[in-house]
Amino acid sequence: MSVAKIIASRDHTIVSCTPQDSVLLAAKLLADKRIGALPVMDGEGIAGIFSERDLLYCVARDGAAILERAVGEVMTSPAITIESDTDALKALSLMTRRRIRHLPVMEGEKMVGFVSIGDLVKHRMEIIEAEAQQMRDYITTA
Repeated sequence: MSVAKIIASRDHTIVSCTPQDSVLLAAKLLADKRIGALPVMDGEGIAGIFSERDLLYCVARDGAAILERAVGEVMTSPAITIESDTDALKALSLMTRRRIRHLPVMEGEKMVGFVSIGDLVKHRMEIIEAEAQQMRDYITTA
């Protein structure tokens, strides 16, 4: 199954920030929305990702003064992205290999979704559970 099918059933609102936003504003968005990362948007394009890890590392390195600086100074860039037709297992493999937890989903140059490793693992678990139920049904009717 493609990532497009996973994001199709969700709310299409993507919480994001810009490179000019303050780190404090981005941190508040992460906390208020209870999310782990934000795509950093530069117009229609994606400039990078700002994650909890980015926040932790920059505060540990530079202290509280970092909160007044721009997200563009501390975000992870360039963002690793996937196309919407990418297979969910391939996306999960990419995340594992690159040690990342969030992926912007692109159609050309436009971001159409944002998936977390939790989204993909949940999808995989649903498939495994459905297959197990099918096997149980087959065994009991044979």
